[in-house]
Amino acid sequence: MGNDVLDRLAEAGVSVWLDDLSRRRLADGSLAALVRDRNVVGVTTNPTIFAKAIEGSDLYDRQIADLALRRVTVDEALRALTTYDVRWACDLLHRVHAESGGRDGRVSIEVDPRLAYDTDRTVAEARALWWAVDRPNLFVKIPAAAQGLEAISACLAEGISVNVTLLFSLTRYDQVVEAFLTGLERARDAGHDLSRIASVASFFVSRVDTEIDRRLDRLGGDRAQALRGWAGIANARIAYEHYEKAFSTERWKGLMDDGARPQRLLWASTGVKDPRYEDTRYVTGLIAPDVVNTMPEATLDAVADHGALPVSDLRFGYAEAHKVLRDLAGLGVDYDDVVQWLEDDGVEKFEASWDRLGRGLEARLAAPDAGARAVDFELDYHRSGV
Repeated sequence: MGNDVLDRLAEAGVSVWLDDLSRRRLADGSLAALVRDRNVVGVTTNPTIFAKAIEGSDLYDRQIADLALRRVTVDEALRALTTYDVRWACDLLHRVHAESGGRDGRVSIEVDPRLAYDTDRTVAEARALWWAVDRPNLFVKIPAAAQGLEAISACLAEGISVNVTLLFSLTRYDQVVEAFLTGLERARDAGHDLSRIASVASFFVSRVDTEIDRRLDRLGGDRAQALRGWAGIANARIAYEHYEKAFSTERWKGLMDDGARPQRLLWASTGVKDPRYEDTRYVTGLIAPDVVNTMPEATLDAVADHGALPVSDLRFGYAEAHKVLRDLAGLGVDYDDVVQWLEDDGVEKFEASWDRLGRGLEARLAAPDAGARAVDFELDYHRSGV
């Protein structure tokens, strides 16, 4: 089975990934159904997604009971719960990974967000997650804070595939590409097979509109109102322009000759937050060759139901995108301030989700009847592979 709109989206070069994961999705087959019927070829997670998945779900009780008996720390319990789900998802998507030559079939897990500003601990955590999941189609997510740049290079140099997350700034994106190229060069020097190392750069979209629209509303006036809702797509389009330049250099061609594959752009935060906007705008407005669009299921359903794909892709909107950012600057909207605030706020929000999840898990580990409510569901997840 398939869907005409989603089929045409894939034909245009867009890989559809699901921005969600839970043990419920894995156990009841709903993720497998999306892979089979809705062109889903990858999965992304983050601390907020795991907090929603684990809090209040009885599908984790049996494992939590075992962890309580072993008297593991809360941090170790969190790692055990999340890597279990991600490993299961990696196995479910193994066939997609193999059939796409490693391009898709990827599942992402994020390092502890509290480590975002500590390079060495980020690298150590990334190693631990890579070893714990132990699947070739894993991506370890590293935030694109300044301290994360060396961590990105270091992980790639060791052969760890990386999803760079929380990207808002065009300048930071250029730095991420530099970190990617440096990491691959170091990997090559260390004797790693570059064809087995992959990476995506996750550029957030709707959050940019949310913050800039807030500032435009505060400014008021017709000019400000006319610019509402255009900054996120403009920013992403210019990022793709940077991508085209970065992956056409002689430096890149040398790595490509040695088997490297480019770091694809991934559009994240594609669920529409303002009900005044078309609910498919961050998908249909960002079509280009060899990109990923990771979306919540509601957005996926909207695209499948009534998404209208444009005649031309985003590369034909570069001039318009630059004009949007110039017009915003002309109104006094400070781009650099916006993107730095969004990066800091993104890390803070993920830290808050992780802390909340940790507090809830600590209580469940300490409960005298931990695991008493455990339900009997099939743990042999290999049987539910796609």
